[in-house]
Amino acid sequence: MSVLEEMRIRSLGVIDDAVVELSPGFTAVTGETGAGKTMVVTSLGLLLGGRADPALVRVGAKSAVVEGRITVSEGDAAVLRAEEAGAELDDGALLISRTVSAEGRSRAHLGGRSVPVGVLTELADDLVAVHGQTDQQGLLKPARQRGALDRYAGDGVEVPHTKYAAAYRRLRAVAVELEELTTRARERAQEADLLRFGLDEVAAVEPLPGEDTELAAEAERLGHAEALASAASLAHTALAGNPEDPESIDATTVVAAAGQALDGVRAHDPALAALADRVGEISILLADVSGELAGYADQLDADPLRLAAVEERRAALTALTRKYGEDIATVLAWAQEGANRLTELEGDDERIGELTAERDALRAELSALGQALTDARTEAAARFAEAVTEELASLAMPHARVSFAIGQTEAADEASGIDVGGRSVVYGPSGADEVELLLAPHPGAQPRPIAKGASGGELSRVMLAVEVVFAGSDPVPTYLFDEVDAGVGGKAAVEVGRRLAKLARSAQVVVVTHLPQVAAFADRQLLVEKTVDGSVTRSGVTVLEGEDRVRELSRMLAGQEDSETARAHAEELLATARKDA
Repeated sequence: MSVLEEMRIRSLGVIDDAVVELSPGFTAVTGETGAGKTMVVTSLGLLLGGRADPALVRVGAKSAVVEGRITVSEGDAAVLRAEEAGAELDDGALLISRTVSAEGRSRAHLGGRSVPVGVLTELADDLVAVHGQTDQQGLLKPARQRGALDRYAGDGVEVPHTKYAAAYRRLRAVAVELEELTTRARERAQEADLLRFGLDEVAAVEPLPGEDTELAAEAERLGHAEALASAASLAHTALAGNPEDPESIDATTVVAAAGQALDGVRAHDPALAALADRVGEISILLADVSGELAGYADQLDADPLRLAAVEERRAALTALTRKYGEDIATVLAWAQEGANRLTELEGDDERIGELTAERDALRAELSALGQALTDARTEAAARFAEAVTEELASLAMPHARVSFAIGQTEAADEASGIDVGGRSVVYGPSGADEVELLLAPHPGAQPRPIAKGASGGELSRVMLAVEVVFAGSDPVPTYLFDEVDAGVGGKAAVEVGRRLAKLARSAQVVVVTHLPQVAAFADRQLLVEKTVDGSVTRSGVTVLEGEDRVRELSRMLAGQEDSETARAHAEELLATARKDA
């Protein structure tokens, strides 16, 4: 079992530097009002990821530091989570540190590693249950009461609740998508019409990839056909000569003459032979170009009808590029995307039908799971109430009766609710049940919500009884109670002390208390006291044993440490506690 061994507190509130040594069983923390007892609770809260308030830092100090040492067992959930965060155990113990600066910055360390504060919060659920005055107020909220009942019920509620939560999340997602499809139906229909019009325009023209570029080149050629033909003819004549003018000089004849002149002497000089070869190459190239020019001029189409057809086609393509893209390649890409989008839009009606069917199926599933949750909670509520009632009998409330009221709120219409118990009721992420803890403090009293029917002392004992019942079904290693005995006195205080001691047999219990009847049952009593040294107030925490403990209990009983009557009463309390142990 995990045990909180000790805490060191520095510069926190009225505490300058103190070490709190705790026992595995029942530890009572006592002291005069304002001595700093609550700082013990605050310190543990910081170690467990509580909010860092810079106002807690002692005046004049740069920061407050709380360090804790918790012995743990190998394989504990807390150990596994700590190791995931990179923490290392120190001789079977987990070291936790929290620093709060006066500027408000906060740092956390776990097992020698710096970790996010959230990691400490995760560990808290497996290590310590903290209960203070704010927790009593929290117990008054129906949502907290439902959570307490679900926690007690265990798998009986957790299994259907897990399934219910998954179906609920899916239903919310389906509802959002369905609402979007139905509310935007007109916009989507308009978008579909525009897409159909555009796709019809593209389909009517039937453009081909690269067609716009090819037609532009053809139009340019056809528009200058005569000039191109004339230029090709003149160039051909210049290269090959004019057959009708034997006296004309052409490039082919001139180059041929140059080649003949060189061929006669090329054998006498390699350099000249190389030049003769190059002249020969020129002659061949001239012949090739001359032939291609002749062919170009013969094949050139100057048909004005073809030019008109090309321009007409280009105009049709231009009409598409003005609307759907900068060129035909872009237009075709738009058409593909538009066709995909149109398929999606045209499938909305089918999708709406699918979602509607899924929504109805999920609502039916939620109705069945909601009924299962109600049944499981009702069964667990009877057991929980009976167990808490038995505990209250041990806490000087023998005639008190605890019960649960489990109900639902009628839905405004069937569409906004689920069917539970044959009625359409309002539902949420945790089901349709509204759970409220009722208390009848004495026979003949009508059960009333504990927020209205319980005094401060009764509420403290109800909370303690609830926690004791939890300890039997879902225990945690350490329980910390901050004045759980508020409003309690006399015999009831003795019973509270006796019950806390019983709880300490199976768990570590730390109680901040002002009642000697409760402190007397503790295995260890810690005294928080302060002394004034000039203008600086310091608090210390000491373990009380023997005569010192009797003196503190006497002070708590009568406000006088040396009162013989108070001392006798204190010794009697201690003897009673030892006898019960």
